[in-house]
Amino acid sequence: QVQLVESGGGLVQAGGSLRLSCAASGRAFSNNVMGWFRRAPGKEREFVARINNSGSSIYYADSVKGRFTFSRDNAKNTVYLQMNSLKPEDTAVYYCAAARSYAGTHLSPGDYDYWGQGTQVTVSS
Repeated sequence: QVQLVESGGGLVQAGGSLRLSCAASGRAFSNNVMGWFRRAPGKEREFVARINNSGSSIYYADSVKGRFTFSRDNAKNTVYLQMNSLKPEDTAVYYCAAARSYAGTHLSPGDYDYWGQGTQVTVSS
């Protein structure tokens, strides 16, 4: 079992930055592929980024590429999502997720086994 707790959300003006954190507890964190997803009001949960267990491979959705940076610190059992140049369309609840299996692309929610409670990010125009 893995427990995930996100933090760092808030209200920011367009063009601003936020850093989200997701602290994990439970089974060996360094074995998990980790992902960030978001859900905007009235929309489906969408993929934002994923990182492999060592941090050597990171993949971003086109909508955030070049603006968001996903990183992990296995010694601290924590992943981070640095979000720069935020836009109003980035407004959503952001969720971190952990996958037990290395198999698959890890681009869809069904690829993940554990989820945090979410943290709200609101970008004003």
